[in-house]
Formats: sequence, structure tokens, C-alpha cells
Amino acid sequence: MKWKAYWRLARMDKPIGTLLLLWPTLWALWLASHGHPHWDNLVVFILGTWLMRSAGCVINDVADRRIDIHVKRTALRPLATGEVSTQEALLLTLALSIMAFLLVLTRNTLTLSLSIPALFLAASYPFTKRFFPLPQAYLGIAFGFGIPMAWAAETQSVPELAWWLMSANLFWTLAYDTEYAMVDRDDDLHLGIHSSALLFGNWEVRWIMLFYSITLCLLAYVGHQAHLNFIYKIGLGLAAGIALYHFFLIRNRDRNACFRAFLHNNWFGGCLFAAIVLATQ
Repeated sequence: MKWKAYWRLARMDKPIGTLLLLWPTLWALWLASHGHPHWDNLVVFILGTWLMRSAGCVINDVADRRIDIHVKRTALRPLATGEVSTQEALLLTLALSIMAFLLVLTRNTLTLSLSIPALFLAASYPFTKRFFPLPQAYLGIAFGFGIPMAWAAETQSVPELAWWLMSANLFWTLAYDTEYAMVDRDDDLHLGIHSSALLFGNWEVRWIMLFYSITLCLLAYVGHQAHLNFIYKIGLGLAAGIALYHFFLIRNRDRNACFRAFLHNNWFGGCLFAAIVLATQ
């Protein structure tokens, strides 16, 4: 049935991307509200994250439709196989984006104004892989825009702390998406696609661990500025242990192990969210 192809095109069957986008947004909602976010903001941001991640996946496949067929991991995607036409994919992107925009229309003016660059970043990211040597950095900015939006929705302001948190998320994205890029390194090199795994060459594992280290340092600063208690520090310690586990997974550059490390970042984000929730009670 056609809807199943749309479902797969929007990656509804693979929630990892939604979770990696959602965790930092939830961090921001809890920090901005001192542990008591408004329930309507929770609903809007959870649904909005899900819709925009799906829209981003569809537009990504539209951009890569002539490339995916040559990559083993993506050759069976609906656009690559012809199950869904380009026109249908664009209409699906439009529908998902409109639904997300209708949600943000229920928030304040500042949140609405921040949604405009957020939409632009999400829509343009797939094309950066053609010319920008570090598209993972662009993705990190796009994936982090839920943080100032969440702060704006809760407080009608975006303080300096929100941008520090967004910076932490940028470096986390650089870490996990470089792990992801290591999976497709050979295909990307053959097809002329840019990625951090290619840019860093044989130093990519060192760079990933540096990105995790910077992420944790920035998160420690955020916790200090937000006056979070010792529970948050325990969460940071656990997150550091998860990052160290990823080193043992990726150090030999095995494709399957690198993909496992990428997926395991869900625990990194979830661990920090649990620490923030408990530290703000």
C-alpha cells in the first residue's frame, strides 16, 4: 500500500533521528521552566519535532534521489526504487511542514519568528553535502534550533544560557553524525559527497572524541550556570562513560560498529534528559 511507502520515506519506522532532535529540545524546555514546562509546550514541541524531522528526511531523499540508488544503505528507499514520485515526495514535505507550522502558530511571536530560520536550515541542509566540506556542522545548527524556540515558548526570551546549550548540541551533533558518516565513507568518496568523516581522514576518531569532550564541558558549564545539583553531575559522568563506550565501538572503523555507536547516542541524550529532570525537581 502507498501509505507504507510514505511512512518509510518520512522515516516513521526509524525514530532515532526524531529522538536525537527531541532530547536537546526537552533539555531546553526543562531548563527554561526550572523543571515545570507547560504541558501545551510539551505537546507542541514533541509533535513539531516529529513532523519536522520527517519533513527533513523527505526533502533529503528528494535531494539525494539520484545518489541513493548507488549507496547500499539507501538503495531501497522509496524514492530511489520509484515507489514514490518526486512530486509526491514534495507534496508530503509540504503537508508535514504546514502541520508543524500550524502548531508553532499557537505559540508566542518570538517562537514563531525563530521558526523561520529553523525551517530554512532544515530545508537547505540536504544540499550542503554538495559543496560544504563540513555539512555535519550545518546539521548541528539546524538540529539545535529547537533549543532557543523552546526557551522562547516558555519564557518569551532567549537568554545566553540557551545559546550555550545550543553550542553543546552542535558539538554533540558533530560527534554522532561523524560516526554516521563513517558508515558511508567509501560511497561518499566515490560519489563526491562531502562529510566530516572524509574531511578528518584518519583522524576522525580523535575528532569525534574531542567533540564529545567539548560537548560535556559545555554541558557542565550550562549546569553550573543553571545551579543544577549533584544529580546532574552524575548524569554528566554517565554520559562521559557512554562517549567512552563509543570510542571502543568506532576505534577500528568497522561500519556496523560505527552505526551502532550512532544509534547508541539515544542513550547519551536520554541520560542527560533524566539528569536534568531529576536535578530540577
